[in-house]
Amino acid sequence: MASSKLLAVVFLSSLLALHAPMTTTAANSNLFRDYIGAIFNGVKFTDVPINPKVRFDFILAFVIDYTTATEPPTPTNGQFNIFWQNTVLTASDVASIKQSNPNVRVAVSLGGATVNNRPVFFNITSVDSWVKNAVSSLTKIVQEYNLDGIDIDYEQFQVDPATFAECVGRLVTTLKSNGVIKMASIAPFDNADVQRHYQALWNSYGSVIDYINFQFYAYSASTTEAQYVSHFDNQIANYPGGNILASFTTAPTTTSVPINTSLNACQTLQSQGKLYGIFIWAADHSRSQGFRYDTQAQALLANAPSY
Repeated sequence: MASSKLLAVVFLSSLLALHAPMTTTAANSNLFRDYIGAIFNGVKFTDVPINPKVRFDFILAFVIDYTTATEPPTPTNGQFNIFWQNTVLTASDVASIKQSNPNVRVAVSLGGATVNNRPVFFNITSVDSWVKNAVSSLTKIVQEYNLDGIDIDYEQFQVDPATFAECVGRLVTTLKSNGVIKMASIAPFDNADVQRHYQALWNSYGSVIDYINFQFYAYSASTTEAQYVSHFDNQIANYPGGNILASFTTAPTTTSVPINTSLNACQTLQSQGKLYGIFIWAADHSRSQGFRYDTQAQALLANAPSY
């Protein structure tokens, strides 16, 4: 009887572990990620300096389960369409940049804040139909462009957190189990409703989420280096065990955390052994600055141990 009870406990523990949040601890790494393609200003993969000593992910922005056949654009219940500038970021361009740079992967981001300057809402007809359509449409896009992963960047919701978690969690789980993608990330920011949805996803499906592209630049322009680090620590608590990336934006703005403040905070996080990586929004904006800050961020990460 004792051995039977032990086996039952082990079996139950295994079941619970299937969808448990990741248990790895954030640590210094050399992962750099750059969103690209959303602004439609002609920026190309080859425009962006790539440090061979970092792991470099381009993230195409965006694919959206909306259609432009109507005005305003309307949800399509999981039938994703391309909204990045795919006339200059083509499938052959993806193949070429990956062949020329063995350290490069390319992912695509889902959602975003707006389409044609109108809000993009996560809005479904049913969980089963959304997952079925999303798996089908994303598989086609991922395979056509030879992509490595997806990023979840919905920012406005017309469903409850549990429904969002079930839809996205099942989508990522299916795409991974089918061998369609190798990695998945989420891109929350510190808004109460946004956090409720992403934390519900993390709590139920954290085991299939590889990175958390937290939008730290969404904090106010008055944020200090110490406050940035404190915000980072808060998100470690909100997404326990997650690989949380620091971030900044190169967009022309006076309302976001200044770039130099962000980079200084990244140096502090690295000295504390907590800088898993950095992402930037976005290469499109960085081009006008000669990719100065993309280069600086990669140089900082290149000094970190590689995992």
